[in-house]
Amino acid sequence: MMDFVDLTAAQLADTYVALLGLAVLMYAILDGYDLGIGILMPTHNETHCDHMIAAIGPYWDANETWLVLAVGLLLIAFPSAHSMILQALYLPATLMLLGLILRGVAFDFRAKARPIRKQHWDRLFKYGSLITALAQGYMLGIFVTGLRTDLWAQAFALLAALGVTAAYMFIGASWLILKTTDGVQQRAFAWAKISILMLLIGLISVSIANLSLHEFVSNIWFSLPLGYGLIIIPMMCFSLLVMCWFLLRVLPEANGKGEWLPFCIAVQVFILSFLALAISYYPYIIPGKLTIMEALSAPDSLQFLLVGVIIVIPCILIYTLAVYRIFSGKAEDLSYY
Repeated sequence: MMDFVDLTAAQLADTYVALLGLAVLMYAILDGYDLGIGILMPTHNETHCDHMIAAIGPYWDANETWLVLAVGLLLIAFPSAHSMILQALYLPATLMLLGLILRGVAFDFRAKARPIRKQHWDRLFKYGSLITALAQGYMLGIFVTGLRTDLWAQAFALLAALGVTAAYMFIGASWLILKTTDGVQQRAFAWAKISILMLLIGLISVSIANLSLHEFVSNIWFSLPLGYGLIIIPMMCFSLLVMCWFLLRVLPEANGKGEWLPFCIAVQVFILSFLALAISYYPYIIPGKLTIMEALSAPDSLQFLLVGVIIVIPCILIYTLAVYRIFSGKAEDLSYY
């Protein structure tokens, strides 16, 4: 085996969990904004729906690639965790897949449907996006509780579902500000301000509730001097969202300047939130139940597969960057002919 992949079991565990985290974060940001746009779609306004679909059309496949990669990495590197998660989250995972199927079918069929039927496909796209976002948030909530099924865990999961949906709405509205003009962009400014308020409430509620789920989490965040450094993360999230809310009040009059700022802030909030989760639950792959070392596959197999992973992930990154580079600038109406 080549030296650059000759790693110990602990190094392999950290490497694969870092790659898994990267895939999940990239999916949450990239597919998060097109889920948010789907949720925000005003199905009674066909022109606005066309512009909103055009804002995500070229990036569709590149965004969802990261979900496939994340599931693949979990199955390959941590098969016992993959099994436990799917057994506990079978129903919401099924609903998520149903939502993704509805979105995919509606996205393509709306382009070929007769005008009288187009609105029906727009509704399916909207409902598919909402189902997917709620299911993903619920799955995240149950996962964070350690796959518990008691009443408190269910309440926390529902709160997480609403929080994730608000986060997707915020980043989706921010993407529309960046990629659209005129009426859709003006509505996106209003949507972004509403979703920021929802997200602030959700983040504060989830953060407080999260501290009561596991004793080791509260020990990490309230230990000194580490706690002094960690408190910077939620403070930065709160400050960024408040700054963005005030920014959204002046950008409509800025003649197109600074339209990239809300999306940039949204990405930073996603990264900080993900960092807070990673710090809280490392080295667990299932919080409070299973560590990454306990769930790790055979090291010899993972060393061999790492060569392929090192090739595949840069290819996905290059493909993603190329798509966003080619279709940079304001969105143009999609053509299927």
